[in-house]
Amino acid sequence: MAGPCGTGSPAARWKRHIVRQLRQRDRTQKALFLELVQAYNRLLEKAELLAPFSEKLHPEPNDVTPATQQGPWEEELGSDSDQVLSPATLRVKWQEKKEGLQLVCGEMAYQVVEKSATLGALQSELEERRSRLAALEARVAQLQEARAQQTRQVEAQRSRNAAQRLAYEALRAHLGLQEAALRRLEEEARDLLERLVQRKARAAAERNLRNERRERAKQARVSQELRKAAKRTVSISESPDTLGGGIKEEAEVTLTLPAEPEFLASEAGEKWKRPFRSASATSLTLSHCVDVVKGLLDFKKRRGHSVGGVSEQRYQSIPVCVAARLPTRAQDMLDAHLSEVNAVCFGPNSSLLATGGTDRLIHLWNIVGGHLEANQTLEGAGGSITSVDFDPSGSQVLAATYNQAAQLWKVGESVSKETLSGHTDKVTAAKFKLTRHQAVTGSRDRTVKEWDLGRAYCSRTINVLSYCNDVVCGDHVIISGHNDQKIRFWDSRAPRCTQVIPVQGRVTSLSLSHDHLHLLSCSRDNTLKVIDLRVSNIRQVFSADGFKCGSDWTKAVFSPDRSYALAGSWDGALYIWDVDTGKLESSLRGPHCTAVNAVAWCYSGSHVVSVDQARKVVLWH
Repeated sequence: MAGPCGTGSPAARWKRHIVRQLRQRDRTQKALFLELVQAYNRLLEKAELLAPFSEKLHPEPNDVTPATQQGPWEEELGSDSDQVLSPATLRVKWQEKKEGLQLVCGEMAYQVVEKSATLGALQSELEERRSRLAALEARVAQLQEARAQQTRQVEAQRSRNAAQRLAYEALRAHLGLQEAALRRLEEEARDLLERLVQRKARAAAERNLRNERRERAKQARVSQELRKAAKRTVSISESPDTLGGGIKEEAEVTLTLPAEPEFLASEAGEKWKRPFRSASATSLTLSHCVDVVKGLLDFKKRRGHSVGGVSEQRYQSIPVCVAARLPTRAQDMLDAHLSEVNAVCFGPNSSLLATGGTDRLIHLWNIVGGHLEANQTLEGAGGSITSVDFDPSGSQVLAATYNQAAQLWKVGESVSKETLSGHTDKVTAAKFKLTRHQAVTGSRDRTVKEWDLGRAYCSRTINVLSYCNDVVCGDHVIISGHNDQKIRFWDSRAPRCTQVIPVQGRVTSLSLSHDHLHLLSCSRDNTLKVIDLRVSNIRQVFSADGFKCGSDWTKAVFSPDRSYALAGSWDGALYIWDVDTGKLESSLRGPHCTAVNAVAWCYSGSHVVSVDQARKVVLWH
């Protein structure tokens, strides 16, 4: 036979493999049948204990003797054997124990089956729990990964927060430096302003002194010329026919007059230098010439007074615009208010401008050298400003507000002078009439009110069927534009509506030409209409591609010479139409990026101002 195989031979390897598999099977199966094997071993032990008794219970055939052959000595032995146990008794007992053991075995076999079933259930439950444990372990791993990712994000956010905190601290430090620099600059600006004011005051004083010296020298020269003219000898010759003898009289008159302006002195000198003709040729005498000069002087002193002689009712003259110039470029732009700007108006002298907005402030601006310079801020308004207007003298400002009232300021005073209360809803328009003592207001409470500003008293209330968005005033007429797409005309001398003109769209604004013959209306149908008040019909309708009203209070105006119509659009553009031809002359774009709320054209025709919903005020030239 062949010798034993080496340790590295293939046979040894598969044998070791079989041994490992058997050991593995023994380890896995031993736990399942351990209780059964133990119970079986106990049964074997009991069977070995009962084996001798079973052998004794099986008698041999020759040991059996009939009962009839027993003698008396056997009976004695039988009595003794009954005390030991008879085989029958042992057999019975063994049978009972066997039956008991069979019952026990049956019970144990039933228990083995139950245990096997329980073991199967436990194994299935164990597998289920293992699968759940694996799923939970996977979930735990996923949550740990998410937690690690969240931890990384938290660390990154903390690093970013730290960087932002450092940047914030740096910005705060920079802000402190900038504020300190701003305070220094403000102090320097105040010092410069004070020095500028002082320098201007000195310059004004010097100029006044020079003017006064020049005026004194002029007056002295005029007085000297008049005295020389008055000392001359004047010959007055009478006609020989009237005197009858050709008698000539000479009179020497000396006249001293007060110092008068140069043009009067020159005119008087010319009169005195002219030779006098005979009395028949002219009726002028020396005394009459003096009376004429005195009359001229008295007329100069009276010049400037009104016909009625009441000095309070004098108004500054409004510049007459011969031909308005079309604006072509934005000359200045400011963020004038804290929020939306709703209204703008020029003063009568074209150099003062008023703007009002939702920040409840009215700013007055001077136009100096093509730029807007802050003049004054009027405070005390109870609500958003919707309309501003100057009186004919330019000394008062009237504003409509959202606090159900109109307020009156005096230029030069920042506190409101009067509050015109009486409306029950927002006041949308407030305009002066042709005098500074009367005004008209329109409101969303469907009323138009006339006011006596001297007493701050409502003299008349006109009830209308619709919201009033704007009003204008003529000689004896009040014109109101309403939300029901109608323009109404009211006679200020009688409480009645004289005419109604319908338009297509809610009326947003009205503008009356300076000659009071034409009316410009702007409405939400994105058109402007020119109404000829002499025939009370619509003369022109203006529209353009891209033009659209941005709000219910968009304002449109005439140029001072009524040659053009100007309005702002929702996209920030300004549109200008020719009133006579109806053509679009130009559209201006640039500074405004939101809807233009209102526009104004100065009385001299040289500048246009527009305001929008983004706080901007733009000066066009």
